[in-house]
Amino acid sequence: MIGILVNDRVKAGKQAINELYNVGYYGRPKGDTLELTLIEAAYLHYKKKLEIQIDDRSLSFEEFFTEASKRQQYFDLKYIVYKDLRERGFYVQPSVTDFRVYPRGGHPGKTPAKFFVHVISERIPLSLKELRMSLEAAHNVHKTMVLAIVDEESDITFYEIRKVEPAGSVESIEQAVQGKRGRSTFLEDRVVVWNSDFSSSLHAAGFYGHPLDADRLQLSLVESGYLLKKGILEVADMSGTSSLGFSEFAAKASVIESEFMLKYMVYENLRDRGLVPKTGFKFGSHFRVYLDFRSVDKLPHSEYLVHSIAEEYEFMLPVMSRAVRLANSVRKRMIYAVYDNVHCAYIDIGRIKM
Repeated sequence: MIGILVNDRVKAGKQAINELYNVGYYGRPKGDTLELTLIEAAYLHYKKKLEIQIDDRSLSFEEFFTEASKRQQYFDLKYIVYKDLRERGFYVQPSVTDFRVYPRGGHPGKTPAKFFVHVISERIPLSLKELRMSLEAAHNVHKTMVLAIVDEESDITFYEIRKVEPAGSVESIEQAVQGKRGRSTFLEDRVVVWNSDFSSSLHAAGFYGHPLDADRLQLSLVESGYLLKKGILEVADMSGTSSLGFSEFAAKASVIESEFMLKYMVYENLRDRGLVPKTGFKFGSHFRVYLDFRSVDKLPHSEYLVHSIAEEYEFMLPVMSRAVRLANSVRKRMIYAVYDNVHCAYIDIGRIKM
């Protein structure tokens, strides 16, 4: 069977529709012609089901693969993923995010596609904007977005990308303290609550802070900012002569920690959702997050690792891979939180077996 290379497509005749599309769902019929993408054509050439010509000259697989690489960016990466999926038994067709993939046992015309797959090299930074565009494209048509990362040895790791709306069941701090208000001092890089009863209430009811001793509680910057903004905590400077408003506190905290406001807005959103965020430093992320909290003495397993990122963030894929691997190893989900000055969006990234 012969196909003719024309720009970024290979066109074959009516016989190809019967033998390639009707049997294997390769290409797209257009009248009496079957139009194949360069990747589909390369795979069929490799399988010896298609001869490809240009200017009445047949191309070897090497010649076609090289020519296709000139005509389509990252052709080699996409071919690697396409071939892998096809040989795993999936039907694969082109889509706005590289490929749409049908579930095993399904095919075009019988079942809807299940996955939208986006292909990228481990060496190429992935912008959050690009990731969210691919995620939206999949989400809008009820598909699962999969990121296929090809490493330097041509191995593929698949990651499922999901929008999530985390929610917990912890009562609000206003309900927990029942109108109480505590006094604290902003020291060098944390805040200490002095009142014994109030310290105990904060720690027991919402897992705020870490006890300095039996009577006093140390709070992190984001915890202190949250309680200050809620009107539950009074924060004095070290001179003891003035109390700080939230804006003044945030300005001082941002000098100590440049990402303070980025972290704070996510922390506030998580708390307002009934979740308990605590530092995720040991896991290389901003927060570890508890969905359900009843007692410090019977602390449940934290469900998520959450890392706050800005809208202009770029994923370094080896770094992302390490973060997801670590989260999986400690039985947590890796979630990236994006605050866009209006609301927080949460993106769950986890490995998936295809």
